[in-house]
Amino acid sequence: MAEGGLRILCTNDDGINAPGLASLVRIAQEITDDVWVVAPETEQSATSHSLTLRHPLRVRRLDERRFSIDGTPTDSVVVALRKLIDGRRPDFVLSGVNHGANLGEDITYSGTVAAAMEGALFGVPAIAFSLMRRGDHEHRWPTAEAFAPDVLRRLSEIDWPQGMLVNVNFPDLPAEKVKGVRVCHQGRRDVQTEVVEGHDPGGRPYLWIGDFSTDQGVDPKSDLGVVEAGYVAVTPLHLDLTQKDYLETLEAHLS
Repeated sequence: MAEGGLRILCTNDDGINAPGLASLVRIAQEITDDVWVVAPETEQSATSHSLTLRHPLRVRRLDERRFSIDGTPTDSVVVALRKLIDGRRPDFVLSGVNHGANLGEDITYSGTVAAAMEGALFGVPAIAFSLMRRGDHEHRWPTAEAFAPDVLRRLSEIDWPQGMLVNVNFPDLPAEKVKGVRVCHQGRRDVQTEVVEGHDPGGRPYLWIGDFSTDQGVDPKSDLGVVEAGYVAVTPLHLDLTQKDYLETLEAHLS
């Protein structure tokens, strides 16, 4: 792909006014002036790959190439590619920069990754960007902006196999302390999702599904281990979820 002619669609799951989306637009503008933004009106974290099917969607045009949609990240990509972007399709769909990492099991829940998946389903190379944060300090957007443009440039130079998307996670470090970029596989945490019990002001009990209590995994070469070690994690994903190694075994037992 020729860098000068790239057209990029930016979206996210944190909403049209999210600081991470503004960071993503700055990253895209390092590559090209042809940047479109189509994102959810409000936060849609953990909506995964959901589509809105039971009610109509409303679109607000905020600028010539900037729109918000009262739907999910997946809705945003579908409407952008089907209805909003004039002329040729984008060369890339970029999703993020998410307000928090999307590592290991997060990939299956993430609206950020799902938006990239939808781009891949349309045959458009797609990248999900996420930024880890631990504690109450501000997100380190300059870290993402220091590394993402070069990652994007390098990914624009390769031939993408059909059905591939890329998941990129930045560590919670100042840019100068990041050790580099590593390609890695999806990991798995040592613990599962937390569920907290409590009582509302009326004394009624509730359950609140929380986050994972730790980002530690057993494999240091996984996305979890790479980010923990202070590197940017780049993970190629694929839309085909078939467990190919088990096809013959199942066929022998079920045929």
